[in-house]
Amino acid sequence: MSTTLDFGIGDIRAAQDRIKGVADNTPLIPSPYMSKIAGRDFLMKMETMQPIGAFKLRGALSAVMALPEEVQGVTCCSTGNHGRGVAYAARQRGMRAVVCMSSLVPQAKVDGIRTLGAEVRIVGQSQDDAMAESARLCAAEGLVEISPFDDPHVIAGQGTIGIEMLEQRPDLETLLVPLSGGGLAAGVAVAAKALKPDIRVIGISMERGAAMHASLEAGHPVEVTEYASLADSLGGGIGLENRLSFPLCRDLLDGTVLVSEEEIRDAMQVLFFEDRIVAEGACVVGLAALLAGKLPRCDGPIGTIITGRNLDMGQFLRVVSGQDVTLGDMVLKGKTYGA
Repeated sequence: MSTTLDFGIGDIRAAQDRIKGVADNTPLIPSPYMSKIAGRDFLMKMETMQPIGAFKLRGALSAVMALPEEVQGVTCCSTGNHGRGVAYAARQRGMRAVVCMSSLVPQAKVDGIRTLGAEVRIVGQSQDDAMAESARLCAAEGLVEISPFDDPHVIAGQGTIGIEMLEQRPDLETLLVPLSGGGLAAGVAVAAKALKPDIRVIGISMERGAAMHASLEAGHPVEVTEYASLADSLGGGIGLENRLSFPLCRDLLDGTVLVSEEEIRDAMQVLFFEDRIVAEGACVVGLAALLAGKLPRCDGPIGTIITGRNLDMGQFLRVVSGQDVTLGDMVLKGKTYGA
């Protein structure tokens, strides 16, 4: 398959070669509980098993490894996991890395990036503020920016997940993909539809501040107000000058679904109590959409991506133990699992 943007499965195959042996071949496992709810096989791609604990390593490694030898340093903006990926990839190449983040990013993610040897700049109250600082560093210090989603090498790296899922289970009929800036959803959709044109790929995000969903509805990239969320990894804008991830998502996604904070909480509890998996709120939006009855009819096996485990454990323990959780100006009431 080749898109009108001249980006296709060949780009993703090339990314497979760049990340081979470092960021590939994570397991695809069944969830007996979710399979029972769905009435068909429900499978989870375990990107929590990546060296940095999140799928973002694929795209970051693909992009950093594609840079010319003379490049001395990289920068990016991140809500956490992309920054980890860039820091890890830059360390592999002995490069300087500067990660720009907003004050909404949990401290646990900031600390994790510093542990990998990158510099961290905390700038403003939004992903757009962090993006502006990253652009400034490129102009002022000669660093190369690695976009978290609007970069062909990054999208190609994320797309390797789609290839692996269909190699592991060729009978998959629907993919539920967490949707933020669209790099993951775009890459997975390009790969999956190249290998199986009739497969459905549905992007899923949170109700509060879903930038790609709002942009797709508007027909062009738009800015949204960002809010604290259990799915904080899905926060941030898509960039008003978005060149790749927006048109790919527009052309290839078969729909988008939004889930509430309550539905994300419920899905986090299900994943923990039924499958014994600790994962970020952003990971469970596919489960949340199914549990809430928000998906269109699915006739065959369903796959989703458990995208990362780099979360605030204090908040996670409050969620799974049924305590109230404060999210910015919102208090999410606790709910005991099974009650």
